[in-house]
Amino acid sequence: MLKKLLIVLLIAVLATSTAYLLLLLNVKEGASTDRIAINGIVKLTVQNWGALKGNEYGNTPYDFAIIDASGTLLYQTKTGIAVTVNEAINNRDTLIDIVVDDQHVGKVIINNDYNNVFLKLKQQFSLVFAASIAMLFLLCLVFILYLDRTIFRPFRKMQLFARHIAKGDLNIPLEMDHNHMFGAFTESFDMMREELAAARHNEYLANKSKKELVATLSHDIRTPVSSIKAITELMLLKTTDEKNSRQLNTLYSKADQIDHLVTDMFHATMEELNELQVNVTDELSSLLDAVISNANYYEHIKVGTIPECIISVDSLRLQQVIDNVVNNSLKYARTSIDIISEIREGFLEVDIMDYGPGVPDEELPLLFNKFFRGSRVGAQSGSGLGLYISRYMLRKMQGDMIGINRQDGFTMKLLIPLAGKS
Repeated sequence: MLKKLLIVLLIAVLATSTAYLLLLLNVKEGASTDRIAINGIVKLTVQNWGALKGNEYGNTPYDFAIIDASGTLLYQTKTGIAVTVNEAINNRDTLIDIVVDDQHVGKVIINNDYNNVFLKLKQQFSLVFAASIAMLFLLCLVFILYLDRTIFRPFRKMQLFARHIAKGDLNIPLEMDHNHMFGAFTESFDMMREELAAARHNEYLANKSKKELVATLSHDIRTPVSSIKAITELMLLKTTDEKNSRQLNTLYSKADQIDHLVTDMFHATMEELNELQVNVTDELSSLLDAVISNANYYEHIKVGTIPECIISVDSLRLQQVIDNVVNNSLKYARTSIDIISEIREGFLEVDIMDYGPGVPDEELPLLFNKFFRGSRVGAQSGSGLGLYISRYMLRKMQGDMIGINRQDGFTMKLLIPLAGKS
């Protein structure tokens, strides 16, 4: 394309130069005089001197005037031309002496009409100059379009491509075009995008593999821990020695902590893998009686009447949510727990209330953040994942949970969606 543009520019320069050359040749030809016609006028004047009438000249290419030796006008072809020697000199007209019988009797003033010649010359130059400017403008326009197509437009595409890469969007390819100077670069950049996308995919697979390994190990660890807890419980039932009982209780407590930590780690890993499945079905609200009863290990929970309705929940996940909330209350508040419920605005609202110190107001917005543990946890062990996972599962059910401080304790409000709400 650049070669073609240079060829067109060369042709335009040659055409302009030729036009100016022809114009100069035309001016030279136009400025030349017809000596034969002038000599014919002088000869007829000499022959008819003293009896000039004007009709003896016929058609001549020049306008002229004839004056005698004293400067008196004897004849002129038209008005408006020079009729004196001074006027002729000023107008650069041609002055020719008339000699009759070897005596100077007058002059012929040939009108050269340089003004009209100059005007014509000016018009011709103006036309050639305008044509040259127009041709130059068109060439500039073509050149700008060429630059836009071969440089600016590909550069803008590369800028947009770089912004997508910076944002991490590696799925949009860079269009390759070898007809401009960035063609090789666009191919290289697109190859870089493909390599980055492949590297990111490999990284994702590696991270997924690691998380799957953690999830598998977490799941496998729970089996021997459960066995340890079961054997410890059995030994507790059979032992009568106080010292052994105290040691077995400590062993059971530590095994239980390990069980909770491994369970939290397993759930967190599965949630990151988007494999913490929540399968919602319509259930009777009486399901809550069984769920709460399963969480009431120490008989510290008092449950109010649960309104009869149909709720949309995953019963397994709901059990995990209730277990987490109840265990937190027993661990940190160490008080009895009251549970009340009511139907409101498309939800079955379940309030799980303890009578402990609650949560500092400034920490309430952080309560459901992953790995967050409040300032009042003391020496209690935990990972900061229980409430995060519980709210995650409730939101998967189109519900939610809210922490509320009361003057006499803390309430965890569970919003369980009614059937047909969504």
